[in-house]
Amino acid sequence: MNQPQTHTSSLGYFKWAFIVTAAGLLLGAWLGWNATGTFAGMATVFFICSVLAVLEISLSFDNAIVNANKLKDMTPEWQHRFLTWGIVIAVFGMRIVFPLLIVVIAANIGPIDALILAAARPEEYARIMNDAHLPIAAFGGTFLMMVGLTYFFDHEKDIHWISFLERHMSRFATIKGIEIAFVLVLILGFSKLLDGEEASVFVHSAIYGLVTFLIVEVIGGLLDASQQTMSAAAKGGLGAFIYLEVLDASFSFDGVIGAFALTQNLFVIAIGLGIGAMYVRSMTIMLVEKGTLAEYRYLEHGAFYAILILSVIMYFQTLVHIPEVITGLGGAALIGISLWSSIRYNRQEQQQLQEARQ
Repeated sequence: MNQPQTHTSSLGYFKWAFIVTAAGLLLGAWLGWNATGTFAGMATVFFICSVLAVLEISLSFDNAIVNANKLKDMTPEWQHRFLTWGIVIAVFGMRIVFPLLIVVIAANIGPIDALILAAARPEEYARIMNDAHLPIAAFGGTFLMMVGLTYFFDHEKDIHWISFLERHMSRFATIKGIEIAFVLVLILGFSKLLDGEEASVFVHSAIYGLVTFLIVEVIGGLLDASQQTMSAAAKGGLGAFIYLEVLDASFSFDGVIGAFALTQNLFVIAIGLGIGAMYVRSMTIMLVEKGTLAEYRYLEHGAFYAILILSVIMYFQTLVHIPEVITGLGGAALIGISLWSSIRYNRQEQQQLQEARQ
C-alpha cells in the first residue's frame, strides 16, 4: 500500500507542469495550423515544442538539484516567492525577454522592432542570435564554472564522491581566491585559441560573467545580514533569491541558443522551453519537500559535476559546435551515476548495520 501512495504523491508535484504541457502543446499546434494551414505543419510545430521541452528538462535537471540545495535552507516566505515569481521570471524573462534583448543589443534596434523581426523575419532574427552565441557562452560558462568550483573548493566539505579529486580540492580551498585564479587562467587559455576580435569578445564577456558571480555573492552577503558567502546566503531571503535567478539565467543560455537549431520561431521556442521550465520547478519542489538530497548522498555532487561539464562545453562551443543532445545526456548520465552510487552506499550502510546487530 505504501508504494502506490508515494507514487501518487510524487505525481502530484507535477500537476501544474502537466496542465502547462497540455495548454502549451495545444497552443503550439494552433500556431502550426495558423502558420501553414495544414495538419503536417501543425504536427511539426507540436513535435518541436515537445522536443524543446525534453531538451530543457535534460539540460536543467542539475539546475533543479542545485536549486533544491539552496532552497531547502531558505525561509518559507522566500521559498514561496521563488517558486511563484521565479517561474514567471524563468518562463517570461529568460525564454522571451532575454532572446529579444540580445537582438536589441546586437542589432541596435528597439524592443518592438525586435519583436516584429522575430515574427516577420525569423531567419534574420535567428542569425543575430547565433552571432551572439560567443559572448553568451563565455559569460554563462564562466558564471556556471564559478558555481561548480565554489561547491568543491570548500574546506568544510566532508562528504566526497570522487574522493581522490574532491579531497585535494577541499584541502586547497584554504588558499583564498584559488577558484577565481583557476577560472582566469582558463579564460586566458581559451582566448589564445580564438582569433583577433573573437578573443577580445570572449575575454570581456567571461570577465563580466566572473564579476557578475562576485557581485551576486557580495549582494547576497549584504542583504542576508550575517552571511559571508554565497553558499551561506541560501539561508536568507532576497540574496538567495537573486542568486538562484542569476543561476537559472545561466542555465538557460545554452537551451535558448540551442533551441534555434530546431526552429527560428521565438514563440515556439518560448512554449517548448517554458513547458520544460515548469517541470524543472516541479522537480525542485519535490526534491525539497521529500528530502531527496538528504536521502541520496552523492546526488548533489553529480549535479555540480554536471554544472562544471556544462561550463566547459559552453567554452568549447566558442570553438566548435557541440550538439545540445550531448550536453543534456552528459549531465543526465553524471546525475544518474551519482544516484546509483548513493543507492549502493545506502545498501552497504544498511548491510553493515544489520551485521553489527547480529
